[in-house]
Amino acid sequence: MKHGKIILIVLDGVGIGELPDAFSYGDSGTNTLANTARVVGGLRIPHLGKLGFGNIVPIEGVPATTSARGCFGKMAELSKAKDSTTGHWELAGVVTEQTFPTYPRGFPPNLLKKFMDLTGCRGFLGNRPASGTEIIKELGDEHVKTGFPIVYTSGDSVFQIAAHEEVIPLGKLYEICKKTREDVVVGEHRVGRVIARPFVGKSGSYARTPNRKDFALEPPGETVLDVLMKNGVPTVSIGKIDDLFSGKGLGEKIHTKSNADGISEIKRQGKKMKEGLLMANLVDFDMLYGHRQDPKGFAKALEEFDDSLPEILENIENNDILMITADHGNDPTDKSTDHSREYVPIVSYTATGARNVNLGVRKSFSDAGKTVAQFFSVQESLAGESFLDMIYGN
Repeated sequence: MKHGKIILIVLDGVGIGELPDAFSYGDSGTNTLANTARVVGGLRIPHLGKLGFGNIVPIEGVPATTSARGCFGKMAELSKAKDSTTGHWELAGVVTEQTFPTYPRGFPPNLLKKFMDLTGCRGFLGNRPASGTEIIKELGDEHVKTGFPIVYTSGDSVFQIAAHEEVIPLGKLYEICKKTREDVVVGEHRVGRVIARPFVGKSGSYARTPNRKDFALEPPGETVLDVLMKNGVPTVSIGKIDDLFSGKGLGEKIHTKSNADGISEIKRQGKKMKEGLLMANLVDFDMLYGHRQDPKGFAKALEEFDDSLPEILENIENNDILMITADHGNDPTDKSTDHSREYVPIVSYTATGARNVNLGVRKSFSDAGKTVAQFFSVQESLAGESFLDMIYGN
């Protein structure tokens, strides 16, 4: 095993331009980073710029450089989806061949009857694609009055269940979601994720809490996390990584409430960890700003992450690698509140490796997982093609 660590940070929803098949997903013209920058009059992300972000595509406020401190490129998604589950699985070396079902007209009656029968819910509200904040605003009062959970979906393969924490306590909501995951959404209705969406507040001022929990399917194959664990390489997750991989292949699992919380943990764990993989997800870009069509908030979150980079880089020692990427797009300037089918950026930094190397257009997100596996010299059969030699200038 190679001595050293890799810190792999997933900026949730931070895409970098439409994929060739984006039109078939209704995502023509999307470019989360570039469009956000254009709408807000330029991004202030100098540290990401120095790593080479401005060399991948033109981004207002982020000039290209001929002396990038890192290696840079973008990766295409082979899985036929644009959601967090398949995006993370592919980053970890597993390409999803079968698409998950989506419900643009809501869930069918027989599925919802099964939901009520097996979870003990006496009824439900909603049952349509919707913005989480909007459907809570619309149906929150009726939910409080009836005690019925609010059920809704989106353009992704998700079964979302919203409930006021004083009406359906958090533990009970999690039980309902777990039962739904295991016994309701099975077979032809095998959705990618069941998501608990708790909220609090009073009529006219309901607000979602940070107590969201995702109940995802297990990956359909062995991921780089599984491979590392099998070979005794330490693995640590930060954020919703644990949920998306159903806990598989993870030694230490750290749940966080926000980007700020996640960044704090990346710094703390990065300083403490001497070898192994630290994989982190920063969800606010997607959850708070992409889905809510808020480019100003999105830009501010990117700038706050950028401000944290110098301290994160201090923990990258001679044998270490920092990788920054994303799992899909979520363009806050387009007409949709859903994810967008985009390339994702890939930027890497090593203290002693190559500088200013263009990694090109990678054929799959799984190139990231393959690179991690090669770094730790483990035998595997993951999808993808490693770019480790390019990082080290070999």
